[in-house]
Amino acid sequence: MALLLKESHLRKLLTMRELIPLMARTLAAFSTGGAVQPLRATVPVDRHGAFLGVMPAYLAPSAPEPSGARRGAGTPADAADAEEALGLKAVAVYPENATRNLPTHLATILLLDPATGALRAVLDGRLITEMRTAAVSAAATDRLARRDARVLAILGAGVQGRSHVEALREVRPPSEVRVWSRTQAGAERFAAEMRERFSLPVAVASSAERAVRGAGVICTVTGSTTPVVEGAWLASGAHLNCVGAARPDWRELVTDVVRRARLFVDSRAGAVTEAGDVVGPIREGAITERHIVAEIGEVFAGRHPGRETEDEITLFKSLGMAVEDVATARFAYARAQAKGIGEEIRLE
Repeated sequence: MALLLKESHLRKLLTMRELIPLMARTLAAFSTGGAVQPLRATVPVDRHGAFLGVMPAYLAPSAPEPSGARRGAGTPADAADAEEALGLKAVAVYPENATRNLPTHLATILLLDPATGALRAVLDGRLITEMRTAAVSAAATDRLARRDARVLAILGAGVQGRSHVEALREVRPPSEVRVWSRTQAGAERFAAEMRERFSLPVAVASSAERAVRGAGVICTVTGSTTPVVEGAWLASGAHLNCVGAARPDWRELVTDVVRRARLFVDSRAGAVTEAGDVVGPIREGAITERHIVAEIGEVFAGRHPGRETEDEITLFKSLGMAVEDVATARFAYARAQAKGIGEEIRLE
């Protein structure tokens, strides 16, 4: 017998305050040998301009506590953190779904018993993907952004833009939020929602440049396949979270941004294979693989200091990883069992 956890269940089980330190611990484990994760297998669905990704991972028990990480209020230091976790996510990325009023990312996560391989849970992966991605960006921002960074620029007014505002409030509460989107109407809806939901001053920027200039934290969460940020726009000491462009031929940043910044990634192997914002500059000869300063998990584990000066520009390139999904699923499953949430299912 397994447990079915729908999005409605997961909304009762997961909070951003708890996910941020959980993701820091998970990525510290990944970068210190506590996880096994192959590169995602990707199946193009060219007829529909889409692709299917399959992302398995195994987390060993007793992941290390990352140096300097802060546990969120109520985050349990219990079996949900210490036990093994095995599972996989299947994610379908359909950019054109935005025109159909459907999510562009649809996902399902299978959580297995590491000792027997038996199915423990089937979980909605859309919300987990949304929340864990923003939580990782927030954890990276906490270690890489300047402490006085209070102007937040969000490029992209979709699900990840909303989730990133929610997450970044936990580590760098903004005094000003600027949003830019390719459509004015989308940016206006985003701004109105964020003002009402979080009581934040949110302004719609007329261009990506106006959003970025002077911002201390910049999040690119677009579906763009061509660059939307230029290096000349960046203020001294700015930090960027680059979340879109998850394919080797997609870009959110011009090469000069990457060349100027101190580059941190979630996975070295993934970044030089899948991330267009890294692959592109390497192919052009503007940088080499050595331009990657560290995996962000090395920072969380205390093996790298992260930001070293006030004026350096830092860039975290996030591809999203299976270990993040499996760790979040393990956490949700343990909490669901404790709270009696979810629906039992039988496959036999």
